[in-house]
Amino acid sequence: MYYIGVDLGGTNIAAGIVDSEYKIIAKGSVPTNVAGRTAEEIIKDMGALCAKLVADAGLNFNDIEYVGIASPGAIDPVKGVVVYANNLPFRVFPIADTLKKFIPVKKVLVENDANAAAKGEAVAGAAKGVADAVMITLGTGVGGGIIIDHKIYSGFNYAGAELGHIVIEHNGRQCSCGRKGCWEAYSSATGLINMTKEKLAECEAKGIKTLMTEYVETEGKVSGKTAFACMKKGDAPAKEVVDMYISYLGCGLSNIINIFQPEILVIGGGICNEKNYLTDPLKEIIKQETYGNEAIKPTELKIAELGNDAGIIGAAVLGL
Repeated sequence: MYYIGVDLGGTNIAAGIVDSEYKIIAKGSVPTNVAGRTAEEIIKDMGALCAKLVADAGLNFNDIEYVGIASPGAIDPVKGVVVYANNLPFRVFPIADTLKKFIPVKKVLVENDANAAAKGEAVAGAAKGVADAVMITLGTGVGGGIIIDHKIYSGFNYAGAELGHIVIEHNGRQCSCGRKGCWEAYSSATGLINMTKEKLAECEAKGIKTLMTEYVETEGKVSGKTAFACMKKGDAPAKEVVDMYISYLGCGLSNIINIFQPEILVIGGGICNEKNYLTDPLKEIIKQETYGNEAIKPTELKIAELGNDAGIIGAAVLGL
């Protein structure tokens, strides 16, 4: 049995054919080319990409059980509609039915991209086989996906699991969503970069030397790696940034565990490349701040395993 998973983004459309063992046997991508184009034109390209992959794999559409689409935005998976996606020209757009115009596929499933990634990790990744899991993605923002009894939870209006927008600092940093003090403003890669920039400005104003200055000059910009890289070399200001970032991240993760008590909490995103430098202190914070401490079976914290293929595999397993 084969499934097609499509990861629809504002820049690229990536797709892959996934077999029954959740292995990608063929994949490719095309530019989304949003500017000046209609939603239907974009989905026509998606269909052409799917058709090419099927042909390249030596299959035909009778071999494909369904196509799954992971899309940003608010999704109605029952109707196969993208209700709203701010970086795409989709407003109450029937994406599933539109794709069927261009390829002879039996069924098309659609889900929010963060939810699909969580489903992928629960079916084929770090939370494989677990009934209750939560995935947090640390990128430009903080994405969330909730799996309860093997099913995606998204609320009655399909807009749930916006976990990055719980407030952890009342009247704190301004968040892009309009609220202040959102977890996303502190624990996203963007939040880490902002903390690093603030520490660099503080060091410059106070005449404090930091390796981060030289690192930024060499790299040409402040990134999510800056503070971690310099902290590993013994830089005190960098360690202050990392400690602050991890404390906020750990606070939010503890909140999520206290609400859902998932068997496994998966974290993904580029920051997770820091591995034990990130997870070891996080586990200590979670141990101290979650309800019940050692009296009840604890949630296990794990790094996401599907990497750059999370969107494709997550979309491909939506029907499982």
